[in-house]
Amino acid sequence: MRSLPLFILSFFLIQQVWAQDKDEQAVRKILGDQTIAWNAGNIEEFMKGYWNNDSLMFIGKSGVTYGYQNTLMNYKKNYSNSDEMGTLSFDLIKVQRLSRDYYFVVGKWHLKRKVGDVGGHYDLIFRKINGSWFIVSDHSS
Repeated sequence: MRSLPLFILSFFLIQQVWAQDKDEQAVRKILGDQTIAWNAGNIEEFMKGYWNNDSLMFIGKSGVTYGYQNTLMNYKKNYSNSDEMGTLSFDLIKVQRLSRDYYFVVGKWHLKRKVGDVGGHYDLIFRKINGSWFIVSDHSS
């Protein structure tokens, strides 16, 4: 059996790592963009990180919500003004590639608010769909 020359093998390994880094950077950018949008009071822009599909799943203190529109409406109902929205910060604990098309993210969220600070933990599943990354499942508590 013939093996690949070392420089060709190295090239393919570097390309694979670069692709993983590029994808991880895209996932991290979504979370950064969400933070900026939230802190600007723009829930619609914040939601761009989520999969705009009826199969989106959000699990929170009220249970399971399915669908992009339902999730958006819940955010608008629960965070109807800047005092309730406050200032969002994320603290990433784990960003792990599960496959070529999936990432698993675990972190902490915190809202500094005039009406009282709140926070908790979250885990997210990101899926690459048509070349772009989206949150397809969010469990926040």
